[in-house]
Amino acid sequence: MALTRCGLLVERAEMLARLYARHRDWTVVEEQWLEERFDERSTRGSSKGIYRALSSRFKTAGSELPSIVQLPTVFDRCETKRDKAQVLYFYLVEDDPLVKYIVHRYANRLQESGVDGLDFEQDTVERLLNEFHYDDGSEFDYAESTTRRWGEGLRSVMREIGVLDTQQALQGQIPNIGTTPLLVASGYSWEAHGDDWLSQPTGWLYLFQPEQYWDSLAERVSDHPNWEASGIHGEVRLHPVDDTYDWAEPWEGEL
Repeated sequence: MALTRCGLLVERAEMLARLYARHRDWTVVEEQWLEERFDERSTRGSSKGIYRALSSRFKTAGSELPSIVQLPTVFDRCETKRDKAQVLYFYLVEDDPLVKYIVHRYANRLQESGVDGLDFEQDTVERLLNEFHYDDGSEFDYAESTTRRWGEGLRSVMREIGVLDTQQALQGQIPNIGTTPLLVASGYSWEAHGDDWLSQPTGWLYLFQPEQYWDSLAERVSDHPNWEASGIHGEVRLHPVDDTYDWAEPWEGEL
């Protein structure tokens, strides 16, 4: 339920990634985070809570996303704060099964109903949450106040990635995707599905890109030097030239 405590916290997450890339040791990073209060929280306890939530997202990530030592380079290539938020969003999705479930449901709603399916009213969010089951068979079962805060956290994330455009908005829209988050979303899809990823580009769907956008997104990716297109039996395939995230060097900068 980390989403009730913090959303994406772009600036703090970026600082945490840079700290790790600098020290390559989570124990040292945690000590420095708490001593210097990089998150500007007033108490050590709240600072530790933010650290645990954000570091968990980074520790959970596997080869489907850029490694944490690459992440500062990824951020440096982002053109806007929204770009950074769209990148960080995937680490949240991979870390939190409940977020992943909800995002998956909304991606399905987009495919079935178009943009009208991106309805983030609290009643809609709660209806979807009530259909969630954990692997052990247990259901979503939290107090009403916690569920409400969770919905608020989800909407804050949707605002940061460009799906909701104002504090009051409840109806989503198709977000614009910058070049860097597009490369991450494509790499995420490739790692999940291999050569067949273009038929079900999970990363694009999780960023709420409808099918009519896929050709133009594929063209943008194929223009990047680290990706290449090929054709087999008339079917276009798009894949990284080498390792998926070779375009992002491990970061060696100073804080």
